[in-house]
Amino acid sequence: MADKWREYAISEIAEVIGGGTPSTSDPSNFDGEIPWITPKDLSIHTSRFISRGERNISSKGLQSSSARLLPAGTVLLTTRAPIGYLAIASNPLTTNQGFRSLILKDQFDSQFVYYLLKANIKTLIANSSGTTFGELSGSSLKKLKFNFPPYAEQRAIAHILGTLDDKIELNRKMSETLEQMATAIFKAWFVDFEPVRAKMAGRWKKGQSLPGLPSHLWDLFPDRLVNSELGEIPEGWEVKCVRDVGKVVCGKTPSTQIREYYGNDVPFITIPDLHNNVFVSSTQKKLSRAGAESQKSKTLPPGSICVSCIATPGLVSITVDESQTNQQINSVIPSDQDQTYYWFWSLRNLGEEIKTSGSGGSVVTNLSTSRFSKLRLIAPPVNLRRAYHSSMMPVFVRILTNVRESRTLAALRDALLPKLISGEIRVKDAERFIKEAENA
Repeated sequence: MADKWREYAISEIAEVIGGGTPSTSDPSNFDGEIPWITPKDLSIHTSRFISRGERNISSKGLQSSSARLLPAGTVLLTTRAPIGYLAIASNPLTTNQGFRSLILKDQFDSQFVYYLLKANIKTLIANSSGTTFGELSGSSLKKLKFNFPPYAEQRAIAHILGTLDDKIELNRKMSETLEQMATAIFKAWFVDFEPVRAKMAGRWKKGQSLPGLPSHLWDLFPDRLVNSELGEIPEGWEVKCVRDVGKVVCGKTPSTQIREYYGNDVPFITIPDLHNNVFVSSTQKKLSRAGAESQKSKTLPPGSICVSCIATPGLVSITVDESQTNQQINSVIPSDQDQTYYWFWSLRNLGEEIKTSGSGGSVVTNLSTSRFSKLRLIAPPVNLRRAYHSSMMPVFVRILTNVRESRTLAALRDALLPKLISGEIRVKDAERFIKEAENA
């Protein structure tokens, strides 16, 4: 063990606080000014810090429940369904009963503790109890012991790991901005038909440029709208089905009874991997080559478009690598890769229809492959679809570059995390480790 490190129980380094849920039968307990975090909020949260969740509660709701207002810097830890989601409060907030939160004492750094717990999720789970859903009780959490370096070294370790996470977060925000730009252009061209309407109103003359539309694309847009089964669309455009875009593949989960089917070779995409991602570059699970070969017909090439159709319908992402998905996802392998970005946004634009097109027709429970294949899309002429794909290429390339860089940074962080947290690598060695990794 590294010099000057010392073992502490969680009870010695923090006050452990549970959460609570106000009575949902009283609407006045909610929609107040106090951020209220649930495990669901952290299920798709990517940053170390969190300021608010999906819902707020009122002062009355706080006072009438077991929830407590937690100060900024509190480490939030989910301790049931599931165990191990983590975040740091960036402002005062509260949580539901799915958490045990740590208000740290002096000389203990919140970011270091965040990474310490992140590196020891298996230990947290091993100390839980229960059969259907494991739960880590407050008393069990308080008894857990870990080794801590001096405060200065805690901060240095957190800084190294945090710098990597900050760059990943910066890439995410940059990609989000680029995605918004691409969305706005798609909406203007293919949803609101602004170029067509500008021609119709005499607001656009040949040789002129509209915002986001180069003048050389003038001839690709008609000057009138006509009726269709989807309402008014530009003249000469068609209505197609998803199955016309390319091959439709419904995923499948290999037998979980055969351990050899799972490994670290082929990305296995599930719905959580699609959240907030234009590209799927990393997945929570992977298959072995044997697992992928057992259902070879389900393999998707890079550039396939994945669409969630069960549970959380309407999420859409593009594969980066050869991949497979589970049965909750229908995917399209475009017949023409030079139209991929057009069809990607078209499928995203179907979000609400996907949510209401499943069995029952109201709250979707299962949008079958057959129903998915029959969903209708607006199809401009091929040359316009390709023109959009081509014009968006730099945007998507930049997003993909960010994704790949973040994947490399995450791998570096994950390699450093256990070594730094255990003291196997000291701070001065960690800095050299990063330089060597960057130059490799």
